[in-house]
Amino acid sequence: MDQRRLRDAFGSFATGVTVVTCRNGEGRPHGATVNAFTAVSLEPALCQVTLARRSKACQYLDGAGFAVNVLAAAQLHTALHFAGRPQEPEPEWADGPTAPALVGNAATISCRPWRTYDGGDHLIVIGEVDHLDVTDAEPLVFHAGAFRELRAPETGVHWAGSLDCPEAGWFDASAAFTPLRRRAA
Repeated sequence: MDQRRLRDAFGSFATGVTVVTCRNGEGRPHGATVNAFTAVSLEPALCQVTLARRSKACQYLDGAGFAVNVLAAAQLHTALHFAGRPQEPEPEWADGPTAPALVGNAATISCRPWRTYDGGDHLIVIGEVDHLDVTDAEPLVFHAGAFRELRAPETGVHWAGSLDCPEAGWFDASAAFTPLRRRAA
C-alpha cells in the first residue's frame, strides 16, 4: 500500500482537532495534538483517542486520567504548540476533574482510563467520560493536510422553509412518525 495515497485518502475525511492532556512522569501537564478522536458509546459514556506510539503522551496515559480538549477555531496556536511547534505565549492550563485541561476550548471531555488496545503503529486509548464542559465556540477543523474553520454551506436558502429544518426539532427523541400508508397484510 502506498503510504502517501493512504494518508491522502484518510485526509479527505474532515475531523475536529483535539489536544489530549494528562500529567507526565513528574506530575506536570502534558499535551499532544490528536485528530483521531471519536465517540464510542453513550452507555457507558466512552470516547476514543488514537496516538502514534512514538508520542510521549502514550507512556503517560497508561492507566491515567486524561482530558480531550476539542479546540475552538481561535486555538490554532494551541494545536501547533502541542504538535511540536512551540508558540508564544504558551497555551493556558486549568485544573480539570481527571487531568489538566486547556483554557478556551469548544469542549472539554474529562475521562477516566477504560481500556487501551494495540493499533499497529498507534495506541487506541478508550476513556470513560467523567465530566463535560461545552461552550458555544466554533471548532477548529483539519482537512486535506490543513487547519480550517467550520462554516455553514452557502446555499442561499435557509432550512426554515422546509419541514426538515433542524431548528424545528426534527428527529428528536419525542418525535412520532405515522406511516403514509398501511402495508397489506
